Parts: sequence; C-alpha cells; structure tokens
Amino acid sequence: MPDTQPLDLQAILQEIHAKLEPRLGEGKVADYIPPLARIDPRKFGMAVVTIDGQTAMVGDALEPFSIQSISKVFTLTLALGKHGENIWKRVGREPSGSAFNSIVQLEQEGGKPRNPFINAGAITISDLILAGHTPREVIGEIVRFMRYLANDDEIVIDPAVARSEEATGFRNAALANFMRAFGRLDHPVEHVLGVYFHHCAIAMNCVQLARAGLFLANAGVAPLSGHTVVSRERAKRINALMLTCGHYDGSGDFAYHVGLPGKSGVGGGILVVAPGKASIAVWSPGLNQNGNSLLGSLALDMLAHRTGWSVFGA
Repeated sequence: MPDTQPLDLQAILQEIHAKLEPRLGEGKVADYIPPLARIDPRKFGMAVVTIDGQTAMVGDALEPFSIQSISKVFTLTLALGKHGENIWKRVGREPSGSAFNSIVQLEQEGGKPRNPFINAGAITISDLILAGHTPREVIGEIVRFMRYLANDDEIVIDPAVARSEEATGFRNAALANFMRAFGRLDHPVEHVLGVYFHHCAIAMNCVQLARAGLFLANAGVAPLSGHTVVSRERAKRINALMLTCGHYDGSGDFAYHVGLPGKSGVGGGILVVAPGKASIAVWSPGLNQNGNSLLGSLALDMLAHRTGWSVFGA
C-alpha cells in the first residue's frame, strides 16, 4: 500500500480483532509457570503506536500481562550501552534452530549461547549488566529504563510471577550452572538468575509495550521525548537480531509471514517494529508449538498484509 494513502489503523485493528474473535482461546498457555497458567486464554489485545504519535488499540490492550522474553530486547539494549560490541565475545548472533531452553546446543558449543534472545543468551546478558552492581540495583535500572521508554511510571514487576519463576525455573538454573562450569558467567548463579527472573516478570500492557519499542522504529530516537536511546546503527542491528532470532525456532516462519523484526514472550505477547513507521504490541496467551503467541502471530501477519509494512515490500 503506498505511503501517500493514510492508513486507518483503528479500523484495521478492529477488522483483525473481528476476524480472530471466533478463534479466541486457541493455543496452549504457558502452564509451567503457575501464574501464567491461570490467565484467561481468550484474552486478546493489540496496539499500534506510530512514530508521529498516533495510537490505535483494540481488545484488552490496556490490561497488563507478563512480558517474559520480550524484556530481552531491552536488556540487550542496556548491555550494548554498557559494553558495546564486546558483548559478542560472550554470546552469538545466529538463530538457534533449537528450543529456547535447549541445553544440548549449549554443550556442543562450549557454553556460548547462539544469540541473546534464547534463555541461555539472556542469562549471559544479565551477567554482563550485573558488572559492578548488585542484583537489586540492576533490576531497578531495568524497570526505570522501561518506564523511561514507555513514558509511564506505572510499569512494575509482578512479584508473584518472579517468585514462581524462581521456584520452578530448574531448566534456567541448569543453563546458568552449565555456563558457569564453562567459565562463561562472572557472577554467582543465584545473582544472575535473580536479575533474569525479575526482568522476565515485568508486567506491561500493549500500549506501554508498543511505546517502549518506538525507539527501534525511529532510528534509535524515542519520539515521545526526542532523546536518543541508541545510535541509528545500533537500532538497525537490534532490529536485525529481532528479525532473525526473536521467535526462537519459529523465527524463520515469522519472518516469512510477517516480515518485521519482533520478539515474543511465553506470556503471549509479541513486540514488533515497523522501521520508520510504528511499534506494535499484541497479546494473546495461547501459544503455538514454538512458544510464540498463536493468534498474536496471525494478527501481525494480517496487519503486515493490510499496511504493507513488511521490510521485504508490500
């Protein structure tokens, strides 16, 4: 669709919601985290925030949910700010092709995670941003960063989700201990995991999340404040990683259908960036077999088709 034609984003979102409404509840909620298992699978929210300040929303777009792995985009941004390109000595930039919590690949590759968006990679990023700080200080820094980006001081960590992750996160503990055994973590495992579990337990709604991602749609500048968050080059590189690695072993399929950089979380949220256009967040708790929101992915496919925003052309 040509850029000269203004898009009625509200009408597009309402059309998508109407088409998907008969299918609400499809997919499987992340029942291995007890608070997430109790979420109504029929919930659905979607918000689009454009770089010129328009906001369109539909459904449960103002209801907070656990952003889970979407937080990894923001911790990566912080780690790059602290350590620059040195972080790539510790974590790779390639798609994993394996489940997000796979330990087999980690062993084969000497404890160096494939990318910063799988669990092992995000645990490594948590270790990097801990440098010189206590876990409490780093967790506070991450929450303040999210509030700053979204221009909203209401954003908080869900303590019940954080406690549940600490109580049930045995696979993540195994990944962290495994990397520590390879000499890949600098800090005590319990400190690193504390940071990791807490940033995954941040609760946001679709509008807040879309606002937080706007700097990646606007060449590194947060349009709400006019402040530069990262350089244009760094924003481009974070977007590239989201496109190739943001959906675990479903990343290729998402790129094929939606054609936009994105990051999913097992809470059912997906953050998507349309460079130069908008930031989009969708929430539908039922997941597909790869741990990505089933209806959220379909909604984004429909949105990309209706807007022509795919990075690969209309």
